[in-house]
Amino acid sequence: MHPAFSILFFTTLAGAAQGLVVALALAVLLGLALAPGFLALALGVAEVLLVAGLAASFMHLGRKSRAWRAVLMWRTSWMSREVIVLPAFIALVALWWLSLRFGAGAPWTWLLPVLVLCGAAALWYCTAMIYACLRFIEEWAHPLTVVNFTLIGLSSGLVLACAMAVLSGEAHFVHLFGPWALAATLAAWAARGGALRRNAAIRHKSTLQSATGIRAEKLVQKSMGMSAGSFNTREFFHGATLAALRNMKLGFLLLAFVLPSLLLLWGVASGAVWPWLLAVLVQAPGLLAERWFFFAQAKHPQNLYYQVVS
Repeated sequence: MHPAFSILFFTTLAGAAQGLVVALALAVLLGLALAPGFLALALGVAEVLLVAGLAASFMHLGRKSRAWRAVLMWRTSWMSREVIVLPAFIALVALWWLSLRFGAGAPWTWLLPVLVLCGAAALWYCTAMIYACLRFIEEWAHPLTVVNFTLIGLSSGLVLACAMAVLSGEAHFVHLFGPWALAATLAAWAARGGALRRNAAIRHKSTLQSATGIRAEKLVQKSMGMSAGSFNTREFFHGATLAALRNMKLGFLLLAFVLPSLLLLWGVASGAVWPWLLAVLVQAPGLLAERWFFFAQAKHPQNLYYQVVS
């Protein structure tokens, strides 16, 4: 598939925001003493990331004025459900921020964290199911897609939360959630590695023989059947070489998982500030590369007809 950069930014930014809000909600529910200024600042950052992700997702739409129609298919479409859940989650985070600003008391002090936890889980599930429900794209049609969206979001959000806590002097927050950030990153690494191994072993059901009805063992496509490119050739194949794919895979494994894990281990063991900040800076491009590879590795069956230009 051809990765749209608007979707890469949306899923990466929204996932990190969800992980950040989950960390803050758990801290509040566990009774961790947090400075009101830090909690409000972190919620504000999460809100900015969510809104930026929402704005990025609009860039992918052909007719943006018709975007509201996406909600009409909520009974059958995971994308429609995501379109409903995302603004609701943004509203919940904003409401929590406002409750801190205006000093809302019980039951809002525990009810809003519970609601945002439920909202984050629902948004991860809806976003991942947009891809996991597509049975004809075998690289995505697996529960690991949901697991990876959730764990990668948790990893990035926890790393960001700890980095902000270090800068704000919230040492007790880092002491509690630092090991969880490391555990989430290692778990995300393991799950993504499992998905890579699974996808590498796939023997696709659709072949040139099954697509054309020609049963010859040696069948080679010489033309895509048209004289110029089209939507099919632009949107359903990335055009990158196998070498580029291998380099991208190695790059995102290193930047999104390996180096952040080492930096987090350093940060947990030493209590230093720099490892957490470096982990955020290193992981961010790695997450974008990971999401690009998620799309690029997927083989749409229609490419059996359009893989060769001439």
